[in-house]
Amino acid sequence: MLAATVLTLALLGNVHACSKGTSHKAGIVCRITKPALLVLNQETAKVIQSAFQRANYPNITGEKAMMLLGQVKYGLHNIQISHLSIASSRVELVEAKSIDVSIQNVSVVFKGTLKYGYTTAWGLGIDRSVDFEIDSAIDLQINTQLTCDSGRVRTDAPDCYLSFHKLLLHLQGEREPGWIKQLFTNFISFTLKLVLKGQICKEINVISNIMADFVQTRAASILSDGDIGVDISLTGDPIITASYLESHHKAVLETWGFNTNQEIFQEVVGGFPSQAQVTVHCLKMPKISCQNKGVVVNSSVMVKFLFPRPDQQHSVAYTFEEDIMTTIQASYSKKKLFLSLLDFQITPKTVSNLTESSSESVQSFLQSMITTVGIPEVMSRLEAVFTALMNSKGLSLFDIINPEIITRDGFLLLQMDFGFPEHLLVDFLQNLS
Repeated sequence: MLAATVLTLALLGNVHACSKGTSHKAGIVCRITKPALLVLNQETAKVIQSAFQRANYPNITGEKAMMLLGQVKYGLHNIQISHLSIASSRVELVEAKSIDVSIQNVSVVFKGTLKYGYTTAWGLGIDRSVDFEIDSAIDLQINTQLTCDSGRVRTDAPDCYLSFHKLLLHLQGEREPGWIKQLFTNFISFTLKLVLKGQICKEINVISNIMADFVQTRAASILSDGDIGVDISLTGDPIITASYLESHHKAVLETWGFNTNQEIFQEVVGGFPSQAQVTVHCLKMPKISCQNKGVVVNSSVMVKFLFPRPDQQHSVAYTFEEDIMTTIQASYSKKKLFLSLLDFQITPKTVSNLTESSSESVQSFLQSMITTVGIPEVMSRLEAVFTALMNSKGLSLFDIINPEIITRDGFLLLQMDFGFPEHLLVDFLQNLS
């Protein structure tokens, strides 16, 4: 569950400073309800298994005074996992504190080599080496805290507990004296438990933060294309309540240029003579805001018409500079984006080479062509382009159910049910290995 939480919250992380305190000024608020966490919890076992398998188990060495034998030196070497299975897991949200994950009935078989030696009463040194297996049954309790570090989700599990229900040592062939098995079962079990706890808890924490970096890098790719991106850095620590998790993000649109498809605008003014040339330049970056009525896009453009004279030797240029405001409603269904035009306004700023009456006539015609022909064409193309873009970023791989895109003054509300993002987990585990 720890990793599943990071998998979701990290989708909205980047790199900027976090503010501390209870005030969160944000552009995006991501709320994950407890039922959604239970969906994510379904695949927790795979990440926990990776933690067990990736953990580096050091050699365990020591010595013990034994009656008649004196000092017996021993060492467990090359400790590895040969079998691992997890029965179940559950998650609880602790208000303003942590995400508590319980993993039940983790069955683990460790294997390695046991080396031991002692000196007999007759001064004879005995050194032996035998393969072993340790059959164990473990419950795992992880209480995870979520913080913000330079705009990113970070996890810490200060409370990590392993409870051993079973820890049995099996020596290869069982031909060694019974006291050897009894010695190492009784004496090193405590040391072995400490080593396993330390290594497994450490690896779980490492993997969860590796996952955070992995998903946040993927999110940065999904939310950017060419010169357009969104700064969605965390503005503070994620909030934990008994019924949901919530994270706050900047959500500042960043653009470094704007290229206009000239063919679209040529079609928009298709009523003009075919010899006419039309060029469109965006004078400043579009500003996007969310309002109750929809997503409002403000831009300033310059449209230049070049008409040939009858002698075909010279051309007359007419230039319009206008502010354009469009209000759009977006929806997502069957893995496609749909755009609906709610309002469209053109405000003339400057005109050159036209009389007042001609200017009004041309502007009226231009506005009519844009609203009846151009806008539907442009929006249709944008729907296809943005859908293809989102699919290229992997959005179509998510099982998104009943999505709603709701605009409010100052923010956008996205509500949906979803299936577990299996493809992200598969990619992560492949990269991890």
